[in-house]
Amino acid sequence: MVVGMKHLCVLALFLLVHGGGSKGVEGAGECGRVPVQRMALQLAPCASAAQDAQVQVSAACCSAVQRVGQNPACLCAVMLSDTAKSVGAKPEVAVTIPKRCNLANRPVGYECGGYTIP
Repeated sequence: MVVGMKHLCVLALFLLVHGGGSKGVEGAGECGRVPVQRMALQLAPCASAAQDAQVQVSAACCSAVQRVGQNPACLCAVMLSDTAKSVGAKPEVAVTIPKRCNLANRPVGYECGGYTIP
């Protein structure tokens, strides 16, 4: 009985720490199963272009924006993420990057927080 109770306590602690496992099943967010903060790292080549609208956008940045921008909700979440803000990205400038990259399939008019993708 003591051993059974010990296993039950360990299981309860595990479930408490890991949220009962439901987070992994329902954890798909704006970027699917990839956390927004991790997806934001893919847009690292865009850091300077997201700070200053006068900076030329690099080919690496445009490639990353095209890839992430296939899901406009993900692109928006990344542009507004804490990771983007921590490198000095300005949301009002970041939302202009798809247009500055001249991406034909950009999500024109998509509402991104208080901003609209041009």
